Amino acid sequence: MIEAAGLKKDFKATAKGAKGQLVQAVKSVSFTCKPGQVLGLIGPNGAGKTTTLRMLSSAIAPTAGDVLVQGVRLTQDQMAARRQIGFLSGHTGLYQRLSVRENIEYFGRAYGLQGAALKTRTAELIDQFGLQQYADQQVDKLSFGNKQRAAIARTVVHTPAILILDEPTTGLDILGAKLVNDFVRAYQRSGAAVIFSTHHMHEVEDLCDEVCIINDGVSVYQGKLPALLGDTGTSSLHDAYLHTITATRHPA
Repeated sequence: MIEAAGLKKDFKATAKGAKGQLVQAVKSVSFTCKPGQVLGLIGPNGAGKTTTLRMLSSAIAPTAGDVLVQGVRLTQDQMAARRQIGFLSGHTGLYQRLSVRENIEYFGRAYGLQGAALKTRTAELIDQFGLQQYADQQVDKLSFGNKQRAAIARTVVHTPAILILDEPTTGLDILGAKLVNDFVRAYQRSGAAVIFSTHHMHEVEDLCDEVCIINDGVSVYQGKLPALLGDTGTSSLHDAYLHTITATRHPA
C-alpha cells in the first residue's frame, strides 16, 4: 500500500520578473492506493499530478506531508521503500546507447538481481512486451512506442509491490496502448498497488477501481467511479470530471 498524506511542494520561480518567488506546485494532496487496486490519478495540465508522483517515488522531497509505503514513512528508510516502487514518467529515461536487453539488465542489477535470475526475468519481460526482434538493438534507434515498452519493462524488472505510471500510453498507437493496459490489469492481479495517471477517460473507466482528482494542487476527490457519478449527478466519467474540476476551481 502507498499513501500520500498532506503532500505539499514549493519551488522557487525561475521566470523573469518572478525569480526567487515561491510557487506552490502541490498545495494539499492526500490519497491511498491499496494492494490489488488500480487508482486513476486525473486532473488538468498543471494541476500537480506529476509533481505528486515524483514525491511518491522519492525522486523529489516534499516541502511538507508524508509518503507512507506499506505503513512506513518514505523518509525513514528511503532505499527500502524504493525497492518496493517502480516509477515511470516522461522524465524516466533509458540509456540510449545501450540495447533494450542491456537496459533491462542494468536496472535489474541496480535492484539486486544477478545471474540466471536476471537473465530469466529479462527474457520474460522482452517476451511480455513484444520486444523480441528489438531486444539487441540500440535504444536510440527504436520508435517511440518501442522505447516506451522498454521503459515499462525496465520499471518492473524488480517486480515492485507498488507501480506508479505517469501517462504511460501517451504517444502510443492503439495496439501499443492495449499492450500496456493489458499489462496493468495483469500486474494488478498479482496483488500490486498501481497508480495510473492519464488524460484518457476511457482508460480510467476500463482499468481503475477508484479515481483521485487533483485540481490546482489539491486532491478534491477520491472514490469509486459509481460514487463519483452519484455525487456529481452525472452519467459519464467525462461529465463527472468536468463538474468536479469546475466546482473546485480557485479564482486566479
